[in-house]
Amino acid sequence: MAERGGTSSAGGPAAAPGIDAREPTKKPKYSRFSQQELPAFKPILTPGWVITAFVTIGVVFVPIGVGSLFASQQVVEILDRYDLDCVPSSFSENPVNYIQDSNTNKTCTRSLVVPKQMKAPVYVYYQLTNFYQNHRRYVKSRADAQLRSKSSEGETTTCAPEAVTGDNQPIVPCGLIAWSLFNDTYKFSVDNKAIDVNKKDISWKSDREHKFGSDVYPKNFQSGSLIGGGKLNESVPLSEQEDLIVWMRTAALPTFRKLYGRIEVDLEANQRITVLIENNYNTYNFEGKKSLVLSTATWIGGKNDFLGAAYLTIGGLSLFLAICFILVYLVKPRPLGDPSYLSWNKSPADQTDG
Repeated sequence: MAERGGTSSAGGPAAAPGIDAREPTKKPKYSRFSQQELPAFKPILTPGWVITAFVTIGVVFVPIGVGSLFASQQVVEILDRYDLDCVPSSFSENPVNYIQDSNTNKTCTRSLVVPKQMKAPVYVYYQLTNFYQNHRRYVKSRADAQLRSKSSEGETTTCAPEAVTGDNQPIVPCGLIAWSLFNDTYKFSVDNKAIDVNKKDISWKSDREHKFGSDVYPKNFQSGSLIGGGKLNESVPLSEQEDLIVWMRTAALPTFRKLYGRIEVDLEANQRITVLIENNYNTYNFEGKKSLVLSTATWIGGKNDFLGAAYLTIGGLSLFLAICFILVYLVKPRPLGDPSYLSWNKSPADQTDG
């Protein structure tokens, strides 16, 4: 039997009165949050709720799909692929030599017929296929700080391999994106009367005002032995070089369109448009395709049947499922929360039948 005043039965010092002798613990302080005892909404998906949800989706999506398809059908679009037809027959077997030869005539004339009246503005796009602007090395080869401010023109560390010239002078704008700038040109005429193409405000306003500086001018651009694409006017700041701004907003897919300009006059049905093309851009090395696109626009933008078809498909499928659930509920109703359907409440014969 232990003595009163000194030690415990285990031989150690006895705990002083009023002091908790329990071991310290890492147990958190109790709260309803940590114990997951907060009030929670647990919806019960009754047949009525499920059927109502599917009917609502169908009623909303089907009209949107019909409206989108109707708007898409109102868009008038002309698409003309010209990369093969604009190569002379003498170079048909080796178009790369043709496009890289600076002495060959790159002029090409195309004739387009307007299928239906095209109300102004008519948007002019160039379309490229098999061009991967989303390639990781390509996307990273730019210097946003250099594009914004003249004081950062020497920041070219992310622009390899188009960062500096042979004598270590910075290239402005540097990087593969700017270096590969699209440089085909288009001139339009109807009955030998030229049609102007408005190239103002074809880029995003936020890009012009915040991403490209008004004090940044091209410098040492396309001055190497290997020319990638278009050249830039060294007397015009980057914030006003809208073809470059449009090009440098890289596309997510290998087939894409970029805005070239706008035709501000109506084009009448059956009019024949003559297009004078300067076929300069090299897509032949990677078997790419080049097309010229003329298109009107509606409230959904350009021609896009997929959006309307997707809405109609989802809406129609939802209505179909709603009808199926209604039929099942009417033909073979099942009381909600009936315990007789639980497996342990069924007889062995019922389980065998199930």
